[in-house]
Amino acid sequence: MSEVEAGQAADDGRASDQTRRRFLTAATSGISAVGVVGVAVPFMASWNPSEKAKAAGAPVKADISKIEPGQMVVVEWRGKPVYVLRRTPEQIAGLPSLDDSLKDPNSDGSDQPAYISGAPRSLNEEYLVVVGLCTHLGCAPKFRPEVGAADLGGDSWLGGFFCPCHGSKFDLAGRVYKGVPAADNLIIPPYSYEGDNVLVIGVDTEVA
Repeated sequence: MSEVEAGQAADDGRASDQTRRRFLTAATSGISAVGVVGVAVPFMASWNPSEKAKAAGAPVKADISKIEPGQMVVVEWRGKPVYVLRRTPEQIAGLPSLDDSLKDPNSDGSDQPAYISGAPRSLNEEYLVVVGLCTHLGCAPKFRPEVGAADLGGDSWLGGFFCPCHGSKFDLAGRVYKGVPAADNLIIPPYSYEGDNVLVIGVDTEVA
């Protein structure tokens, strides 16, 4: 073999080694990334019950520590959307002023646990927890927090939930307005708290 050929062979060998090293590096990185995902997914799965357990009515836990004032999140429970709204002090203060505009301001005929009472309709008045299904035909009302929305009554609208299917309206406590198809306030599911930041939907506070 000539010196030129020997040099070429050596270069080819080094190139092959570099290629193998790059492959091994990439493969190792890929395996590491998969490992991270594998850790994250079981953690989330352990936070919530399986789909079968949820369908059977198992409680669902939700971390509410990162919900900002005025923000709403949706948690699934028994195949239904549960709205969790963190109300601002201004939103809470405005609730009693709406009584004359509501069908059932005191929630006398509402489907809600016995430990829920008062205008805020909640264990902690800062957090509203309601099933996000209109009590008319079961559509999902939209969260409309903006005050004074022209299409929802202007100055009389202090924020709440609007069902675009047939026009039913609910305030920020899930209480239904007069003059709309829905007859009842939004349903409040059984719920409780574990500490200050964990909401447990499906377990009554009296037996938690």
